[in-house]
Amino acid sequence: MNQFIALDIGGSKSRIALIEDGTIAWRNEIATAGSEGPEAMLAQMIELVRPLNKLDAPIGVAITGQIVAGCVTAHNTAVLPGWREYPLRLKLSEALDRPVAVVNDARAAAWGEYLYGAGRGMSEFLFLTVSTGVGAGLVLNGRLHLAKNGFDAEIGEMPMQDGATLEDHASGTALGRYAAQLGYAGAEELCDAADGGDVRAEDVYMHGIREIARKLADLAVMLGIERVALGGSVGLRPGYLERMRREMQTYRPIQRYELARAALGADAGLFGAAALASAHS
Repeated sequence: MNQFIALDIGGSKSRIALIEDGTIAWRNEIATAGSEGPEAMLAQMIELVRPLNKLDAPIGVAITGQIVAGCVTAHNTAVLPGWREYPLRLKLSEALDRPVAVVNDARAAAWGEYLYGAGRGMSEFLFLTVSTGVGAGLVLNGRLHLAKNGFDAEIGEMPMQDGATLEDHASGTALGRYAAQLGYAGAEELCDAADGGDVRAEDVYMHGIREIARKLADLAVMLGIERVALGGSVGLRPGYLERMRREMQTYRPIQRYELARAALGADAGLFGAAALASAHS
């Protein structure tokens, strides 16, 4: 039996799973101690793994931020303050006496979807998450693309003509900002209004979708991407995928790509982290 321990460390929740032969055999979830700094989070991860200590299983960790040689730098300090080249892989491996792989959470989700979900059978595949932010993971020629400098598939950081980024225009945070300008209580209320036929809300909603679709068309032409899987709280909303498909039809055939919903939901990062633990064991 192949056993791997997967951790998915988010800004608000930390999740752990024991994955046996490609299925989740056990799981747990707690609130992330993100505001307390990296040492407190390390202690929390060790405590999460404690029920599985008797198993001689490698560990894969999916976490937000820039990952270089197992060290984590969180550029969003509001989510993970104090993470600056923190040697998470070394610290966790020493504490638990086993191999540990550390990967960006969006890249882990992309690998999980490629192996077990919406990316199966593809050679060139991109997973896109639209949630609080905009992130992605890229598979090229059947391999997860991981740049040495830790910046890979950072689609949310792609520049726009106004000097802002794609994330500034198209994320859930951006929708919340637009919602306030139009008098809605938040992003969800704005999206609900768009679904209900409100023209102003629809225009704002479509602005972000249009900008994402345009960037994806650029990537499709450059990299030959066959399929894009949409995930995240915004990307998985009813109607989001259909709107993007309609927008994509305005492009020339060479600029198009197949669109699908992410199949694994919140578990994609766990499966991807486990698979990367396997590769590093």
